[in-house]
Amino acid sequence: MTSLPLSSRRALVGGSTQGIGRAVAEALAAQGATVTLLARDAARLQQVADALPTPEGQTHDFIVADYTEPELLAASVRDYLRTVGIGFDILVNNTGGPAGGPLLAATPADFRAAFEQHLIANHLLAQAVVPAMQEAGFGRIINIVSTSVKVPLPGLGVSNTIRGAVASWAKTLANEPGPARHHGQQRAARRHPHPAPHLAC
Repeated sequence: MTSLPLSSRRALVGGSTQGIGRAVAEALAAQGATVTLLARDAARLQQVADALPTPEGQTHDFIVADYTEPELLAASVRDYLRTVGIGFDILVNNTGGPAGGPLLAATPADFRAAFEQHLIANHLLAQAVVPAMQEAGFGRIINIVSTSVKVPLPGLGVSNTIRGAVASWAKTLANEPGPARHHGQQRAARRHPHPAPHLAC
């Protein structure tokens, strides 16, 4: 893994009690970043936070929130930011994928739920953290999506559709100007039990 100078950086990592999210949190912490985990299971969040590397003496913490409720998710992050008085330098948007199944078997409710959990949640989190990034003159948003944004995967009708929408959202965000230009980055990754994340900041 490439060495990254992250000792002064703060990172918010979604879906970080398992899988890709946990692997990303561990990698960022190992490079010196102070990590705030974001997921819905408080007990597991505490376990993961306690186990994260602390090579720079970091104090990692977590926010309990559910991606299926995007407005409450973003509100929890805004409340946290008001409490600590300092913003995040890195946002990693990541959450579990929609259930599998053929496209024509999907209901409108399936699409709405996936859209809320992925694109709307990502968007509201970006709105919550980007102002501080712009003020600081530094910010990175990393969106964990899927290889299906390049080639649709069989049996993942809703996921293929929603992941593609998230990828387009991320590219659009990356091209929007601001007081300090932010860089949206996306990473395509298959979800499997022991991922080896490719990070770039």
